[in-house]
Amino acid sequence: MREAENIREAEALGIDWMGFIFWPQSSRYVAERPSYLPTRCKRVGVFVDEQIEQVRQIAEDYALDIIQLHGNESPEYARTLDGRTLIKAFNIATADDLAQTRPYEGIVDLFLFDTKGRTVGGNGEKFDWTVLESYQGATPFLLSGGIGPDDAERIRAFRHPRCIGIDLNSRFEVSPAFKDIDRLRGFVKQIRS
Repeated sequence: MREAENIREAEALGIDWMGFIFWPQSSRYVAERPSYLPTRCKRVGVFVDEQIEQVRQIAEDYALDIIQLHGNESPEYARTLDGRTLIKAFNIATADDLAQTRPYEGIVDLFLFDTKGRTVGGNGEKFDWTVLESYQGATPFLLSGGIGPDDAERIRAFRHPRCIGIDLNSRFEVSPAFKDIDRLRGFVKQIRS
């Protein structure tokens, strides 16, 4: 997210975390600091194969609570960011794709399972969530990948002992990085009822 008023409105919905994308190739790239940043929810910075010193600097400048690694960052790379809550994203299409999580067990705090798509993220496409029945890791995860306003019942029906939340992005946007607050409000109300 980038726009101050949109950030305020989303935060007022009682969401837990808000993402800021620091990958220059993304249409959602945060090129400059918004005039307002959330204070009631955690700030998540999303990075793709960024230089470690740059990640650290941005994390400090934006007072990030969580760092999400959404590229090809190695376990060793993640280790150097010790002391911060870390999410490592993985693109999933089949149960075999879950094997890539193993080297990160005990290094990152959360996994994010996203759809294998044309770009690194924000494709608006779902993957077959039943493949997650094969996930036996100890690390909790967030479910991502094309979740939209019509998925509330599907989310409520999804069960996995390690799933602790969902990631909402492109299907709730009016334009890149600008959320449709009415759609978000309705969805949050449905899944929390």
